[in-house]
Amino acid sequence: MKFIRAKTILAKVKNAPDSWFGLSYNMNLYRGCQHQCIYCDSRSECYQIEDFSQIQVKENALDLLEIEIKKKKLKGTIGTGSMNDPYMPTEKKVRTTRKALEIINKYNFPVHILTKNSLVLRDIDLISEIAKTYAAVSFTITTANDKLGKIIEPGASLTSERFQAIKVLSDAGIYTGVLLMPILPFINDTKENITALIEMAKKAGAKYIIGWMGMTLRDKQRDYYYSKLDQHFPGIKEKYIARYTNQYNIAVPDGYKLQALFEAKCKEAGLSTKMDIFKEIKPEQLNLF
Repeated sequence: MKFIRAKTILAKVKNAPDSWFGLSYNMNLYRGCQHQCIYCDSRSECYQIEDFSQIQVKENALDLLEIEIKKKKLKGTIGTGSMNDPYMPTEKKVRTTRKALEIINKYNFPVHILTKNSLVLRDIDLISEIAKTYAAVSFTITTANDKLGKIIEPGASLTSERFQAIKVLSDAGIYTGVLLMPILPFINDTKENITALIEMAKKAGAKYIIGWMGMTLRDKQRDYYYSKLDQHFPGIKEKYIARYTNQYNIAVPDGYKLQALFEAKCKEAGLSTKMDIFKEIKPEQLNLF
């Protein structure tokens, strides 16, 4: 872990709020991630992170957040978790995410936390306060099998632990759900896996599941992913090369059928496949709530 200085901390999302996650602003408090998911797009060259396993803490992030949040003319959802997980193990010590949530709560901004770690439960008190405006917690969950999860997401909480966290948050009245993505061709793209995850989400009290039957692959990300396929899933890399060559957006085989199954099973379980999105409003409108 090392400390760096950032130039800005709240990035405006294009066409905000975005239609998938409802984000108006992106906030990344760290660079790099300890969860080390084998498929992570953040290893791509365009993000200019030379060593993704080297955790970099933005030491001036909280000062920047205090300055920038006061200047926003529209109050929209601040998302955290797009480039790294805000609740990776480092957060236990440095508590940057918790301190950022305190600032977000101070200025009554809505928040959407995207995570794979049950450490988020530590901050359930703050999230409950922010929820008076709007708060959502989404857990990325890609497999119903803890053993497989430990291979493809080695540093993250187990699938079972994430569903336990969803249950706690849901019981506390916090809007929470599942991001069923990415789906990796020839690995977790089975009807049994999709069906099991939907059933587990329903049981845990999730309110929504957002699914995408595919993944992304480019440059350094592809090289790292393929090395892990060779290590853990011998022979599958060759299937990728033959089927996808150098494509960036990769759909699983029979993706349309799997998507149809996903939507049908969600409807059967009474789970939405979209989020209730907080719309951007002017500060004075928020004061009326």
